[in-house]
Amino acid sequence: MQRLVNAVRSLFSRTSAGRSRTGTPVRIPRSAHNISRKQIDKSALDVLYGLKRAGYEAYLVGGGVRDLLLGLEPKDFDVVTNARPEEVKRVFGRRCRIIGRRFRLAHVYFGRDHFVEVATFRGDSGKGVRRTDAKGRILADNVYGDSIEDDVWRRDFTVNALYYDIRDFSIIDYTGGVEDLRAGMLRLIGDPATRYREDPVRTIRAVRFAVKLGFTIERETERQLTPQGPLLQEVAPARLFEEVLKLFHNPQAVEVFEKLRHYDLFRHLFPRVDALLEEDEIHRNLVLAGLRSTERRLQQGKGVNPAFLYAFMLWRLTQHAMTPRLAEQQPAQALSEAADEVIAAQMKATAVPRRFTQQARDIWHLQLRLNNRYGDRAARLAEHPRFRAAYDLLGLRVEAGEEELRPLYDWWTEYQTLSPVDRVAFALQVEKPKRKRRRRRRNRNPYRRRVGERRTDEARGNG
Repeated sequence: MQRLVNAVRSLFSRTSAGRSRTGTPVRIPRSAHNISRKQIDKSALDVLYGLKRAGYEAYLVGGGVRDLLLGLEPKDFDVVTNARPEEVKRVFGRRCRIIGRRFRLAHVYFGRDHFVEVATFRGDSGKGVRRTDAKGRILADNVYGDSIEDDVWRRDFTVNALYYDIRDFSIIDYTGGVEDLRAGMLRLIGDPATRYREDPVRTIRAVRFAVKLGFTIERETERQLTPQGPLLQEVAPARLFEEVLKLFHNPQAVEVFEKLRHYDLFRHLFPRVDALLEEDEIHRNLVLAGLRSTERRLQQGKGVNPAFLYAFMLWRLTQHAMTPRLAEQQPAQALSEAADEVIAAQMKATAVPRRFTQQARDIWHLQLRLNNRYGDRAARLAEHPRFRAAYDLLGLRVEAGEEELRPLYDWWTEYQTLSPVDRVAFALQVEKPKRKRRRRRRNRNPYRRRVGERRTDEARGNG
């Protein structure tokens, strides 16, 4: 990562990219930076030129510009404009959808799943509605500005406040973002305590960006992370779910986890998981093993599933909640009730969609069933849609320290390498489970017993 930072240093001269925090912009010409239109997504260019032809200002802004300057491949490209959301919709017609309550945005679609996000310039005054609570947290922020000068001071970090001008291909910097890129520094725009109160999610975004870019967090920006962390509890759980995926579905998931714990932010996302980390070594090992597995999958270009993230994060909690119930309940029932308890508690922090919690439950229930593999039961288990995830969780449990599960994990590992015919023979070698003797059902209906006794007595009397 330092190599990338050094590459940026070579792109900008000291005279062309001085720090500017007074509102006077620095404009970096095309000859002094490395961004080419060939690197920009065609859909984003279509949006930029479409707005320009319609008579509006439009700029590329945010992480896309930052990553291109660092030589990274951006995940997406965001556009900012002086056009209101309704005006953006008039330009792009049926391809455009207006979303959001807290912030109104326009999504311009190119196909079913691909879209470019278009935001209107933000401002501190002007037309629109802005509401905050008693602590300064922004509840609604549809206050529009007229130009970049209004918008730039509403952005979060200096390195995310760089604008690419499609008219002359220059980069506009109001906040010293280029200098911070050169120095490898992550700095909030404005007073950090105020900006964190406006949007507490900025605390965890600061950690994510610092890890992703390999940057140092500026001293005051860093100093306010822990004191402002409790404000995360007031953020909508549905929004925090999306942020959790950004934090842990990335190739630096372990480092993000450790940084969040360092700044005491992780406990606001996973309260009960965090509380158990110091008490249960296997629990901590399991969380780390799961995050390392996520990193490997992403590095190999494989997909990741939110259900599996929550399955390994919450598994030991579920085990602990299940144990006291086993004295009076069958394992499956005890697990179901324990899962209900653990998931209900987690939902207060991050609102996990039902489709993912149900998949996590399936993965957990299969942990009980994987040992029951004699005969054709192994084949039926292997056909279960959550089998592979359950097998992976079993492997993580072994890696975390549950060595007694290693023979079972090794058996399933070998089973999956065999042909269908060999699998049958392999499963028949497993010790056949003993059948439980069925207890004869007793007649629990006293009325029927009394009627039966009466009929016997009447028969004897008639005899």
